[in-house]
Amino acid sequence: MESMLPIELKDGFFLDQKKARLCGEEYSGVYAFAEPYPHIVLDNFLPLAMAEGLLKNFPSSACEEDTNFVGGYFEHNKRQILPGDLSSEGLNYFYFFNSAPFLQFLEGITSIQGLIPDPYFSGGGFHEISNGGKLGVHADFRIHDRLHLNRRINVLVYLNKDWRDEFGGALEIWDRNMTAKFKSISPIFNRCVIFNTDDSSLHGHPDPLNTPDKVTRKSLALYYYTSSKSIYDETPNFNTLFQARTNEEFEELIKVGVEIYQS
Repeated sequence: MESMLPIELKDGFFLDQKKARLCGEEYSGVYAFAEPYPHIVLDNFLPLAMAEGLLKNFPSSACEEDTNFVGGYFEHNKRQILPGDLSSEGLNYFYFFNSAPFLQFLEGITSIQGLIPDPYFSGGGFHEISNGGKLGVHADFRIHDRLHLNRRINVLVYLNKDWRDEFGGALEIWDRNMTAKFKSISPIFNRCVIFNTDDSSLHGHPDPLNTPDKVTRKSLALYYYTSSKSIYDETPNFNTLFQARTNEEFEELIKVGVEIYQS
């Protein structure tokens, strides 16, 4: 079955930037007018071999940088796995999701320009929920404390084969006032959910999982950001300033109109 994203699997992953942009723009209307906030569900998101590769590289045993959430009322039996703990093959998948072509796809579908990936994958990476686990309905953190960026987009890719409704774990989408559940999205294999991140983008899977032994809810979580134009107020802006080594070079730079630094 053909993937939604036009990725070519030749010596890695290749996604043409122009095709990626056009692919995203085809769905921009669906995304923008979704209720109760902009979002979209995309099945067969990746080429099957790529989705299978992600699942193959999902660590089954504990990793050094794992973060585990156990015993919380809203978060329980949740494991977060950072890409830095993966093999080079596994890490390459995450590099793809931080690449310019994938950003072009996201900008096309969301109409948010200047998206920035997170090289540290703060809060992201692989997520795993085991039996009895849950994640209460919530709105995500808004500012990347390390990079001082505004979080704008969540991208979730599910990696659960043969998932059954009785297992639970559906992603619930709620309105701002928690008066209505608009959607319940089963976390089936190679399904992607993209949505805006703001104070009204309430989502979660609040009911405990009911899965057999060794069956867990696996997903890939990616977050994207934008910067602020207030940087122009903080830092004086100028073009590249060249330095002249000699008087002759100084005169030549002046002649051709190059901006130079003068102490």
